[in-house]
Amino acid sequence: MTDPTAVATRRGRLAAHCRDVCEAPAFSLAVFAVILFNAALLGVETYSGLSAEYSRLLGMTEDFCLAAFTLEMVIRLAAHADRPKAFFRDPWNLFDLLVVSSAFIPFLRENTTLLRLLRLARVLRTARFMPQLRVLLVAVGRSLPGTVSFLFVGALILYVYAMIGWICFSGHDPAHYGSIGRAGLTLFLLMTLEGLGDAVYAGLAVSPLSIVYYASYVLLASFVLLNVLIGVVLNALEEAREMEEQSQRAAQRAEAEVDVADELLLRIAAVRGALDDMEAQLGSAGIGAQLPAASAPAAHASAGAR
Repeated sequence: MTDPTAVATRRGRLAAHCRDVCEAPAFSLAVFAVILFNAALLGVETYSGLSAEYSRLLGMTEDFCLAAFTLEMVIRLAAHADRPKAFFRDPWNLFDLLVVSSAFIPFLRENTTLLRLLRLARVLRTARFMPQLRVLLVAVGRSLPGTVSFLFVGALILYVYAMIGWICFSGHDPAHYGSIGRAGLTLFLLMTLEGLGDAVYAGLAVSPLSIVYYASYVLLASFVLLNVLIGVVLNALEEAREMEEQSQRAAQRAEAEVDVADELLLRIAAVRGALDDMEAQLGSAGIGAQLPAASAPAAHASAGAR
């Protein structure tokens, strides 16, 4: 029967060795270099002449990148052999596993467009080796709910001012305000302050009050809403930094707990091995058989005395 403690100890040793490999700077640098090489390879394939002339070489290099990514993923999985649930709790591990394993799915391998998109997604894996980039990506995701609210308010303001512009300027400037769509496109371009001077002078030719229209629109669309968006992004960036710090502290605590558990398992295995050795020595010396024989006369003597 297999000893559970021995199995756990071997698994812990394997995970410890793989964690040492994953945490080595050379390993991270090598994976990062392969990711950049894969990105450059995708760029080379966009040139039809080079792609046709070196198709075999490009295919071999793609197989090399895939083999390197697969080996990396196997090592990362083995690093969590003693705590597999921790691997699947990390969103970046799930993303890496999905991107790498997708190359082995039959339907995706046959679809060239999807396969190239998934290969392009490997470039995003550089975030694993660049903490600041990882924080920025998390901040972008955290800012999406606030950005949706910002877009709704911005679209509402744009629609109201587009209707006002159509009512006031459609007869004099139909090229820019002839319909609600043209007015909205004009105001959307004005949001970047591009061509604002020409629009203001064209509006002043119609009515001096047009300056109020353009000034209020620029104030709301280009300054107020932009500052609101910056505030949403900065708040999300701060939350992302806090989440990154918490995840690092949690990883350090988990690693410390694993080290303590591994040490206890090793001690238990050592004590069990020592007991097995002592039992074997006692058996070879015949002490175990002598003890019952020596104790039998003493038992008879005590019975006679009674």
